[in-house]
Amino acid sequence: MSLPAAGFFRLRAEGLDLFVRLTPKASTDSIEGIGVASDGSAHVMARVRSVPDKGLANIALRKLLAAFFDVPPRDITLVSGPTSRLKTLRVRGDPARLSLLAEALASPG
Repeated sequence: MSLPAAGFFRLRAEGLDLFVRLTPKASTDSIEGIGVASDGSAHVMARVRSVPDKGLANIALRKLLAAFFDVPPRDITLVSGPTSRLKTLRVRGDPARLSLLAEALASPG
């Protein structure tokens, strides 16, 4: 199955919006690659050890993505989905650099 071209993120003038499916209470914090939902939409699959209580899993996700994109956690904001597994996060920074990093998530190996 082929992935939609860059379907798991959208470029913005100040960075990018990233579509994420979060699994809390995992054994480790990790980004597992790109998944495709039954409707054909793509998303980053992420896991965090934190529980989904009082926003703790969202905070852990922001820290995980900040480390991956090499930006401070304050440059990542939750745009939608605070209580849902499916979330949109905005990453502020150079769109060209961020998109290269995001595209690496879809590369096999």
